[in-house]
Amino acid sequence: MEQSSHQIEHKRVPVSKLVRRTVGIFIGAVFLSVGLEIFLVPNNIIDGGIVGISIILSHLSGWKIGLFLFFLNLPFLLLGYKQIGKTFALSTLFGVTVMSIATTLLHPVPVFTHDPLLASVFGGIILGIGVGLVIRYGGSLDGTEIIAILFNKKTPFSVGEIVMFFNLFILGSAGFVFGWDHAMYSLIAYYIAYKMIDITIEGFDESKSVWIISDYHQGIGDAILARLGRGVTYLDGEGGYSGDEKKVIFCVITRLEQAKLKYLVEEIDPSAFLAIGNIHDIKGGRFKKRDIH
Repeated sequence: MEQSSHQIEHKRVPVSKLVRRTVGIFIGAVFLSVGLEIFLVPNNIIDGGIVGISIILSHLSGWKIGLFLFFLNLPFLLLGYKQIGKTFALSTLFGVTVMSIATTLLHPVPVFTHDPLLASVFGGIILGIGVGLVIRYGGSLDGTEIIAILFNKKTPFSVGEIVMFFNLFILGSAGFVFGWDHAMYSLIAYYIAYKMIDITIEGFDESKSVWIISDYHQGIGDAILARLGRGVTYLDGEGGYSGDEKKVIFCVITRLEQAKLKYLVEEIDPSAFLAIGNIHDIKGGRFKKRDIH
């Protein structure tokens, strides 16, 4: 028992990892601030979540957006500290603080474009990269995600559905404050930012998990190894209907190798079962590609 409890003891984060996380969150928060103050806010285009609420309140009150970004996020940081964890809450506090200061410092900088479409596109791209970097390094810049996680425990709705409901309500509110044209531009910026967050978190070189069931598993496995340079793992399976024992091939490839893998499998066994899915993160194992001879 003593050994078991010792193994699950919380380990200190290495200094190099802490520095990398701090720099990543800092850069992400600055990117978001640039997207807001130099593209979106001067053109009366908003984003979803606390950021969107802060833009609307700043416009109505004349106060700096940084104040609203900081103080509206504080209650959710306290909730996050209790419900999600100390590291997440502290990372988020750091990101929100940098974002609040950076937006205040960038406020006097002249706007890059007065074209609302260009502002929506480029503001959305820069903002999405910023948010994606912060999430990738273990933080958050918006309290609505924490609300969604808490609501998710007590309602039948998913976190994504709850966040979408909040954001549609906030983006709809922009129509009454800035006019419906700007509300529609805000939807464009929000969609682009949403996509850029995914790309930033997952990267362009998205990996794929592959599951193959075939009576010719050895031949297919050898072909993947020889012609793609990817290692494979053989798993034991059993048909639910027939009860027959089956070998399942599992491997991980890149998106660029997907077409070639399909061709290899079809060439050896046209009737093979093949399932391919997306993977966001890979760590450990032998994913590194081998030389193809």
